[in-house]
Amino acid sequence: MAKHGPRIVYRRRRIRSRKTAARKIPKGVIHVQAGFHNTIVTVTDVGGRVVSWASAGTCGFRGAKRGTPFAAQTAAGSAIRPVVGQGMQRAEVRIKGTGLGRDGALRAIRRSGVRVRFVLDVTPMPHNGCRPPKKRRV
Repeated sequence: MAKHGPRIVYRRRRIRSRKTAARKIPKGVIHVQAGFHNTIVTVTDVGGRVVSWASAGTCGFRGAKRGTPFAAQTAAGSAIRPVVGQGMQRAEVRIKGTGLGRDGALRAIRRSGVRVRFVLDVTPMPHNGCRPPKKRRV
């Protein structure tokens, strides 16, 4: 049995960067995804990078209460609060889905102090739909 030489361990130096100061974000996009069971609010900058997000589930709502307009209002408020502190003044709102939280989230966004440029409905609509199942033979 051959003996191996001393084992050399190479350690790469890691450069630790200091935490950067909070970015100033004057404009942004607020995405609201309103399903029947939950509402997810995502705030991005104009480039599409996520700045903050919240959902009715992360705000403490469980079960059927997650789909309510009040839960959507709370989620939108908690998603926008840190961004207003970073200086967001104007935003575009894009709403996707047909859940009850659509109006509640929009109401909370209007009350947050962010000036809404426009509200866009980006709910996916099928042009021709899926192919129906074949006819049943009995």
